[in-house]
Amino acid sequence: MLELDRLIQLLAKLPGLGPRSARRAALFLLKRRESLMEPLAAALAETAAKVRPCSLCGNLDTADPCALCRDPRRDPGLICVVEDVADLWAIERTASYRGLYHVLGGTLSALDGVGPEDLRIEPLVKRVAQGKAHEVILALNATVEGQTTAHYVMDRLASSGVRVSRLAHGVPVGGELDYLDEGTLSAALAARKPLQPE
Repeated sequence: MLELDRLIQLLAKLPGLGPRSARRAALFLLKRRESLMEPLAAALAETAAKVRPCSLCGNLDTADPCALCRDPRRDPGLICVVEDVADLWAIERTASYRGLYHVLGGTLSALDGVGPEDLRIEPLVKRVAQGKAHEVILALNATVEGQTTAHYVMDRLASSGVRVSRLAHGVPVGGELDYLDEGTLSAALAARKPLQPE
């Protein structure tokens, strides 16, 4: 059963699946060969053949440039910088941002051996140098690596004259103070805003 073992090993590499979950998933797929396994295999093959990263922003699409970069309703003066495509999709789900994106492909990490040359920072600097952008929004995770990357990108863009901003950090909507960690509370206090009477 070499084929089954290979399937289980590949499934176990997916996020959230260990060896036991992978075995269950493999058995589930085999029991539903015609209704699920074969269509899934066809969808995986088609996706692997057709979906590619956008040469401008790094989003995934079947066209290059991607649909977001080609959309004339988007503001070309705004570039939202994210770590990964999953972050781009998360922001898109809000339907509250109408600018363009730039996917870095990760964050700087000395421990993991990820340096500036391993990320899409240079293409971002070149995009900004073209002069169309008036603001770059750093939408990077509030981790040590995310903040290190944000500072590095800010330094690289300092001479461009473009406004660089970042997402607000602090108390989430619906969050209770008692359940928040000290770092989140510190960020919320530091980023407090005055209230204006209505």
